Amino acid sequence: MRIGKQDAPYSAICTSDAASITVRGRDLCGEIIGQMDFTSYFWLLVTGSAPTEVQRFFANAVLAAIAEHGLVPSVVAARMTYAAAPEAFHGAVAAGLLGCGSVVLGSAEVAGRFYAELVAGTNDGASLAAVASAGIRRLRADKLAIPGFGHPQHAGGDPRALLLLQLAEQHGIVGDHITMLYAIRDALPDALGRALPINVNGAIPAVMLDVGFPLGALKGISLLARTASLIAHLQEESERPIGFMMSGAAAAAIEYDGL
Repeated sequence: MRIGKQDAPYSAICTSDAASITVRGRDLCGEIIGQMDFTSYFWLLVTGSAPTEVQRFFANAVLAAIAEHGLVPSVVAARMTYAAAPEAFHGAVAAGLLGCGSVVLGSAEVAGRFYAELVAGTNDGASLAAVASAGIRRLRADKLAIPGFGHPQHAGGDPRALLLLQLAEQHGIVGDHITMLYAIRDALPDALGRALPINVNGAIPAVMLDVGFPLGALKGISLLARTASLIAHLQEESERPIGFMMSGAAAAAIEYDGL
């Protein structure tokens, strides 16, 4: 049974023979290993082209910004999984990544798609303010959060987002998506009734889209960065275990209210 499109049986990422390995048209041993840093290699793998210095700078910056933020749900899931199955390090990493969704960690992708949609909406001559306000009202009509805004801890402004946007200004890479991010921020008081700070999952997609990273791969930024953090947490869990403590704390905090 044929399912889906089947008329383009090609891949441009990697091939190999008995003597060599070629990745994105480059010899792995002759042009990449020992010559290209991992962030640049990640960009090459995803896009097919090596990053410019500015692209590499911002890829490094956002990966560092999103990798670690304490005992967030992805970390808790990974550490509790590892406590229960210490033979499955890979399973614990996977458990942490499986929760990357529209509320936690994966929200950068949701935000990026929203900003890109609004940017496209300005092509007919509509003002930034009008497009931003209409986008906010549409989300609120569906009882959806405004992606990339608000933070339960950094109510006065997410320091990671503030720094990334400051760096964007300093490096002169402010483009359509960061401009739209600012337009949404400025429209929130009237459209929503209150101001909200830009969070890191708002700054990351705006910055990355403005330096040329593909929209469809935005979630990969968060996944790659958080994988590094999960490995660190699991290494610590093997030496200073707290997984069962978190499990016990959850049991103590939740009361049974069934029949």
